[in-house]
Amino acid sequence: MRNFSPAHQNFVDSRPASSAIKSSDQSSAAKSLTLAAMSLGFGVVQLDVTIVNTALSSIGSSLGGGVSELQWVVSTYTIAFAALILTAGALGDRLGAKRVFIAGFGLFTLASLACALAPSSGFLIAARAVQGIAAAILVPNSLALLNHAYPEQTERGRAVGIWAAGASLALTAGPFLGGALIALVGWRSIFLVNLPIGLGGLWLAWRYATDTTRTSHDLDLPGQAAAIAALGVLAAAIIEGGRVGWANPFVLGGFVAFVVTGALFLLQERRAAHPMLPLSLFSHRMFALMSLVGLLVNIAFYGLIFVFSLYFQEINHWTPFATGLAFVPMMGAVLPVNLVAARVAERIGAPITVAIGALVAAAGCLALLGIGEGTGYWMFCVPLIAMGGGLGLLVPPMTATLLGSVEKKRSGVAAGVLNSTRQTGSALGVAAFGSLIGGQGDAFLFGTRVALLISALLLVGAAGTIFVGGRVKR
Repeated sequence: MRNFSPAHQNFVDSRPASSAIKSSDQSSAAKSLTLAAMSLGFGVVQLDVTIVNTALSSIGSSLGGGVSELQWVVSTYTIAFAALILTAGALGDRLGAKRVFIAGFGLFTLASLACALAPSSGFLIAARAVQGIAAAILVPNSLALLNHAYPEQTERGRAVGIWAAGASLALTAGPFLGGALIALVGWRSIFLVNLPIGLGGLWLAWRYATDTTRTSHDLDLPGQAAAIAALGVLAAAIIEGGRVGWANPFVLGGFVAFVVTGALFLLQERRAAHPMLPLSLFSHRMFALMSLVGLLVNIAFYGLIFVFSLYFQEINHWTPFATGLAFVPMMGAVLPVNLVAARVAERIGAPITVAIGALVAAAGCLALLGIGEGTGYWMFCVPLIAMGGGLGLLVPPMTATLLGSVEKKRSGVAAGVLNSTRQTGSALGVAAFGSLIGGQGDAFLFGTRVALLISALLLVGAAGTIFVGGRVKR
């Protein structure tokens, strides 16, 4: 048996304690810096959802092309994002979320540089598609790495809250930041701003994130191919239909191709051992209802953002900076209402909170039906606040209700389905509403009013879906 002197014993005892404290501090710092990296990843994805809209008129003037080209600049990003997000999560499970996240962030940063250097609208559209692919990789894997970094439930809840709040802030700041950058530097700067964010996020993730355990998940590649094809041909048919006419053979062929590829997708998902979109989730009534609400709300909300961006600049002749300011009431209402939505849902129930949020947003749309050339900034404020506030009120309880409707072990897949559904709605909204405003002057204004009316009907329909399908009673 070894004998130690008292001094030696004290030294031996104290060393581990000191090391443990130091290790704990390092672990805490690593967690916080991992959270920072994941928040930057999710934030830059959300920033590019809204910041580009402010630049649409400037991009059109610089690179040429009409409304349909501008629709593709927005839609290619959201189509790729929507179609690939479920497979990207499975890819992270298979290869390790850290490796895939870093690859996605690097790809997003390079694609942003390509967007900034785009010599033509076709090149920009292709680069935006790559950005969308990278965005789909970033979002699910950032959440997987957060779950891995924060295994304790309370800590994880707080971390996810910060992660989501950062993304909401980026989404809110997008139009204002875009308008300011365009006024100071030009439209290409809205993509260059992603470079320092990307480089910072990449370094933090590489240095501090701990990789997840790899699994042997199979990838549903046939289902993935069918999903991309279905979304792509549907968006193409809608966008080109507004430009060349709905009876055009190409447009009609696009709708037929959508029916065929959509049917093939559903058949593949029924047969696949590991489907990218488990259709069994839709057997849960509230899951199906909230997914539909997410689709309808995003068609209305993001379709109108596209329309308003062009209206402010093409009809009212506002500068990009003034256009960014015009979106502040709408976007600025989202985050604070997000923060109180959970308390409202606790008092009156999540489904009815979602329905009220949709109706408030619909009222904002209806209030703008008298829109005309030269409509003043202050006439937009209250309706836009209602639209943003309605969205902020309904999204948190919609998400919580959807996730609560399935088993906890399937919550990751369920969240991916909701994200995919909402991004699909965004792409369809831009495609559909953009086709309504292809004309000039009075034709543009008429299309804008029709878009507002359709949005109001979609939002009322979303509320009705909750009341009827969810059997909600006051």
